[in-house]
Amino acid sequence: MGSTRGTGRPRRTAKAVVAALACGAALAALAAVPAQARQHERTPHWALKDTGTPEVRFRGLAAVSRQVAWVSGSAGTVLRTTDGGASWRNVSPPGAAELQFRDIEAFDARRAVVLAIGEGESSRVYRTEDGGATWTESFRNTDARAFYDCLTFFDHRHGLAMSDPVEGRFRILSTGDGGRTWQVLPDDGMPAALEGEAGFAASGQCLVASGPKDVWLATGGGAHARVLHSADRGLTWTATDAPIPAGDPARGVFGLAFRDRTHGLAVGGDYRPDQASPQAAARTRDGGRTWQPAARPPAAYRSGVAWLPHSRTAALAVGPTGTDLTTDAGRTWRTVDTGSYDTVDCTPDHACWASGEKGRVARLED
Repeated sequence: MGSTRGTGRPRRTAKAVVAALACGAALAALAAVPAQARQHERTPHWALKDTGTPEVRFRGLAAVSRQVAWVSGSAGTVLRTTDGGASWRNVSPPGAAELQFRDIEAFDARRAVVLAIGEGESSRVYRTEDGGATWTESFRNTDARAFYDCLTFFDHRHGLAMSDPVEGRFRILSTGDGGRTWQVLPDDGMPAALEGEAGFAASGQCLVASGPKDVWLATGGGAHARVLHSADRGLTWTATDAPIPAGDPARGVFGLAFRDRTHGLAVGGDYRPDQASPQAAARTRDGGRTWQPAARPPAAYRSGVAWLPHSRTAALAVGPTGTDLTTDAGRTWRTVDTGSYDTVDCTPDHACWASGEKGRVARLED
């Protein structure tokens, strides 16, 4: 999930500042409007975009701008829009119908890297430089013990992918040429995995980067949910417990979002629809060294999370039962929509996109 937008901080022009303030104010207003009154108010809402693919579940999402977005999902499907979702082009790699594309990273309207998940050779990476007209398979996993879950990029050249533990440690794959070639990093700097610990390929957000070298990895399934952090592009890692329930293969941290190298959000819970998720969110203000549970978390399991553009306090979390908004940097959350989405991503030009089951893709609109 997510587009790569470089490592420098964008210049905040007067126009951008005004737009950011307007976006934040509108979302704060949305949180304050009672649900029964929203149909009469002009407030931000998810506007569904018809993809024509009701049979596909899109867990991978790369939002580039208000006009450009990529989604990836089941049945080897990759779609791209360049007109804000008014139309979608099927740009799926040929011969990939048996694959599950759970994560996609896009640099612009033409360049993207997509990850297929699964055991052994089902885990693959494809790359395009022409808007999906052609694809090159740049990695195919040949280790039957590995299962790749997520993909992230620091910039247009440097990126990582992560696999569930192999021989007791998470495996990290690295590229320095935009995804053209990949190498498995040595694991001597990776802490030992807990028994049963793994990542969740639910939203493309179990591995996320911020800035030129910082990256975080979310886990579940073990006795404790954890967030692992690396400040050197995946060479060495530290692990911290997160206050989100674990202790079961269906529980843990499913999605992460960092607005800079210190302020982050974690969401998750128990993905089984018949199980409660009483503590589905946490936040950090020190780069993941410590995590605090949300004082008022989302009411149910959430798989995806994203900071609002140019905001220090507003973010969205999504899951199969709805969307939640925070306007206080993750301390409290409020449900603002009940539609089903698996992942969410926002762009520098003040657009937010979400995608999920039954071909659902939406953009946040006034």
